[in-house]
Amino acid sequence: MPDPFAQLIPEARSFLGELQDHNDRDWFTSNKARYDGQLKAPAQHLLDQIGADMARRNRPARVKLFRPHRDVRFSKDKTPYHLHLHMLWDLGTTGFFFGIAPGYVRIGGGVMGFAKDRLTAWRKAIDGEPGDQIAAELDILRLRGLTADAPELKRVPAPYPASHPHGDLLRRKSLTLWQDLPQGAWDHPQDAIHSTFATLEPLLTQLEEILPAPK
Repeated sequence: MPDPFAQLIPEARSFLGELQDHNDRDWFTSNKARYDGQLKAPAQHLLDQIGADMARRNRPARVKLFRPHRDVRFSKDKTPYHLHLHMLWDLGTTGFFFGIAPGYVRIGGGVMGFAKDRLTAWRKAIDGEPGDQIAAELDILRLRGLTADAPELKRVPAPYPASHPHGDLLRRKSLTLWQDLPQGAWDHPQDAIHSTFATLEPLLTQLEEILPAPK
């Protein structure tokens, strides 16, 4: 039986590449059936299938396919559509991500942003023993090909010293790690997604232990 997701990545990249050249409502409306059939339907199927697999492993997740429309109300860029197809498996405190765009196919996980209570808990944990454990796990993940986004702050926040051993972690207001999916794996994206998620699982467990659950 052919893989139901074998064409998702090439067809999504083709569609999004054309959208990049024709980012207007007329073009999108005339190609809406193609978007629904080649991108939306298989992406939702992928979300649901992997979500079901996670639930069987006692890791229930809310799934989300991000909408193609951009919020342009407060943006100088008035192009109406995103040039990516993004998916989320929301675990509550943490999440797994999968994104397709003309310039990347990427898998990741972590916390997209620390709300105020989480930021306080994060800094307190990083200043203690969990900071050593998280730093060690991040070193392992880097060796396995996962890359963390850069810290958002230029300086270590007070009251922590600039020479703090985990200063780079204290400068963070989020923590996500990503891995590019090589073209040779595009025919079976669900296998690569499961593999990357399994690699990230220990870090996500650590984050869930130190961060408060969302209200």
